[in-house]
Amino acid sequence: MNRLNTQEVHQLAMKEVGDFLEKEDYEFLAVNSQLKRSPQFVCVKDKALFFVVVKGCLYPKAPKQFDLEHLEKVKIHAKKNNAQLFFAGVGFAHAEDYNITLTKNDPYVVNFDGLQEIF
Repeated sequence: MNRLNTQEVHQLAMKEVGDFLEKEDYEFLAVNSQLKRSPQFVCVKDKALFFVVVKGCLYPKAPKQFDLEHLEKVKIHAKKNNAQLFFAGVGFAHAEDYNITLTKNDPYVVNFDGLQEIF
């Protein structure tokens, strides 16, 4: 069984959030897909600067739970750059049964409600 590793879950989350930002007409200035390097997206929309921190997780973990200490560091960086800070939590689960371990070739469902404003 080829269970998704942390980097693969992160990449799936990055894709979901990137597609969302694109549909919402954000312009990408920088994209950082490395784990634990934030913000993952630096964007502009309507002449405002946005930092977006992305977190992907597998069911049963809750995608909206974030590391407050980590976000505090990014918040300082956002303030210095006069940017708004958003969190994008994305959860994934096996499409047929949430309790089945999600592997690389399985169909999956996505739990993503958009951006959560932090600052």
